[in-house]
Amino acid sequence: MSDYLILMSKIPEQFSNVTAVAKANIYFDGKVVSHSILFPDGSKKTLGMIYPGSFHFGTQLAERMEIIAGNCRVKLDGQSQGKEFAAGQSFDVAANSGFDIEVEKGICEYICSFLKS
Repeated sequence: MSDYLILMSKIPEQFSNVTAVAKANIYFDGKVVSHSILFPDGSKKTLGMIYPGSFHFGTQLAERMEIIAGNCRVKLDGQSQGKEFAAGQSFDVAANSGFDIEVEKGICEYICSFLKS
């Protein structure tokens, strides 16, 4: 049985009434770059791009990763096999865990939402 939760939903194309943080979050020598957006209710999302490569991310908070363009392969911590994700799909990552993400070609664009536990 898989612990992956694949959601197919309408991914937002824009966000209104938010504060965009100009300073980029840069990881892995610039191969993963995101910008934070802050909502009036105190919630936060990051909008980012992942260039080709394999990367591991740790999480403190639970996250939902929505793929908005491109493709990636994801393996959640504790899982033996990964799963492919494409635009329009998303997956959840538990708090205090992590995941490996691989982009073979092109750029994978995403929205990361930090979920309240």
